[in-house]
Amino acid sequence: MAISSVKIGITIGDKNGIGPEVIIKALEDPRILSGFTPVIYGCPIVIEHYKKALNLEQLKVKEISSADKAENNKINLLNVSTEKSTVNEGKEEESSGKLAILAIQKASEDISSGKIDAIVTAPISKSVCQNAGFDFPGHTEFFISLSNGAEGLMILTSSLMKIALVTTHVPLKDVSESISKESIVTKAEVFHQSLQKDFGILNPKIAILSLNPHSGENGKIGKEEIEVQTPAINELRAKGILAFGPFATDGFFGSAAPSNYDGILAMYHDQGLSVFKALSFDEGVNYTAGLPIVRTSPDHGTAFDIAGKNLASENSMRQALYSAVDIFVNRIRFKEVQANPLPIIKRDPIDKWRSKAKDSKKN
Repeated sequence: MAISSVKIGITIGDKNGIGPEVIIKALEDPRILSGFTPVIYGCPIVIEHYKKALNLEQLKVKEISSADKAENNKINLLNVSTEKSTVNEGKEEESSGKLAILAIQKASEDISSGKIDAIVTAPISKSVCQNAGFDFPGHTEFFISLSNGAEGLMILTSSLMKIALVTTHVPLKDVSESISKESIVTKAEVFHQSLQKDFGILNPKIAILSLNPHSGENGKIGKEEIEVQTPAINELRAKGILAFGPFATDGFFGSAAPSNYDGILAMYHDQGLSVFKALSFDEGVNYTAGLPIVRTSPDHGTAFDIAGKNLASENSMRQALYSAVDIFVNRIRFKEVQANPLPIIKRDPIDKWRSKAKDSKKN
């Protein structure tokens, strides 16, 4: 498959946030269209509004009736709403949630039927969408719900690091109860598989962050490291997964340790994302691993306070688009390798020695 023919569905996000702005900015340079074929799921009125606001009225966007009619080297737009949509930058409105939901649902249908190859989601307001009937904490949980019981995993990825989460949108007071040896093992296994299949890392090393300060100080500041995390790491190692830790978060990120690992498994949302966004905010990508589909998104929110002011950076959206293509292609390559592996010939060491000795006598 030619990379330019990879179809990436891009959901509009909240029309009153920065989603439409970063989509348009990311696609503005025509050179990006040589890497994939974009299909925006949204509505023409919103796109035209932001083109005007960004002084990009000359940017050509082709409206299509179906994703399978998307054209290469063009920005394609699929209208998902029959209602007239107005834009009120920075406002939280139910109409924004409805449009965002329609875009997500239509893109999900199209990826299930093979009309698109991957999805990149622009940011939504969780409260706005929930008020509009979206019964999920966020995109991640929605896509997991469509995947026949697949174990989804949120991964934040950049050129600096890849951080995955055992728990995602869970109140801090409930985190300890939500973590078990089984949940750590399960999430680490999905992480390991994703690093291999989606990122092309043959034998990844995974660092496990401790739950408590100073890794619990031998049980003085919490026993989860002793009773839950260490047994989980031991089980992972027994399964052949290179898991290490648990590491105290402050010391781990305060040293060169992150560069020694291919992935980092955090126990809860802010433990991983606070550090990640501090170091990689402008290029970070949110990826939902473990699903049969490829879905990425920029690692920022709706940013209502700067919506429509031409202040939003498109870098994270652009990286989300590139990552979706890379992961889709990596999956194809991984499948091909697994389907036709090179044979492994096991020989007795003494036979190898005799063979070398025989060859040396001939020479």
